[in-house]
Amino acid sequence: MRALVTGGAGFIGSHLVDRLVSRGDSVVVADNLSSGVLDFIQAHIDSGNVEFHNIDLKNLEHLIPLMEGIDIVYHLAANPDIRLGTRITNTDLNEGTIATYNVLESMRINNVNKIAFASSSVVYGENAPMPTPENHGPCIPISLYGASKQGGEGLIGAFVGTFGLQAWVFRFANIIGERGTHGVIFDFIHKLKADPNRLEVLGNGLQEKSYMEVGDCVDAMLHVVENTNEPMNLYNLGSNDTCSVRNIAAIVIRETGCKSAQIEYTGGDRGWAGDIPKAMLDIKRLQGLGFEVNYDSEEAVAYTARVLIKEIMG
Repeated sequence: MRALVTGGAGFIGSHLVDRLVSRGDSVVVADNLSSGVLDFIQAHIDSGNVEFHNIDLKNLEHLIPLMEGIDIVYHLAANPDIRLGTRITNTDLNEGTIATYNVLESMRINNVNKIAFASSSVVYGENAPMPTPENHGPCIPISLYGASKQGGEGLIGAFVGTFGLQAWVFRFANIIGERGTHGVIFDFIHKLKADPNRLEVLGNGLQEKSYMEVGDCVDAMLHVVENTNEPMNLYNLGSNDTCSVRNIAAIVIRETGCKSAQIEYTGGDRGWAGDIPKAMLDIKRLQGLGFEVNYDSEEAVAYTARVLIKEIMG
């Protein structure tokens, strides 16, 4: 199997590359390194198991040649910072929707028929039932990031219906773990490294979401791809519970040993414009395929805190 992983030097992408290489796949990575870290996959490149291309998916002409001989595309490349879209409003349009169109068009040109897409739970928008099933609708995202993911899903559905592609669309919960480069745990550790006596928490800390460990996430992706065969396969990927931001703050303080840190809340029911205060995915469809996660949300948070503390604080 020859796989192309877009965003393969990123947080989730590099873990997926690890899994693909370990099972013997031939792997091509396309990443412009705007948020990816080449060191995450350098050993695979050096061993010859990964062919790396530093290209921007917004450039269709550069992308088309990479698709030659590809059996499946794992499209993970995107803007990883939801908050950035509130300042630079075309970020998610360019890095998400347009990049996804270019991936699909280059697949069409090269007769590549299979794509697995990293979407997000944020497409469900606000006030969705908890836990949220895949058939909830209408989906009305409240962030530009969410809109770009929904746009990507729509384009994929159109290429499936029009050009006969087969797709797997994964709506991720909050994915955390080793090599994390952003997110609440990453931010808390950096804040405590700068000032061990104070921890600023955006919002009131009552925000409550599902968290999924990154190894569980990529294993779930591969499990679903291997065990489903519809033209369009849509699955939530998450855990069985939630964890509040207040609990995350307490866990990070405990794991860093910064026991004198005073938590200061900025107030409000969300951390930033477009943030969804409460979210939990229904993962019964995933479990129905025989997959179970190894970590619940709080276990994933504690594990992530420990590994990121080693990476960030040394």
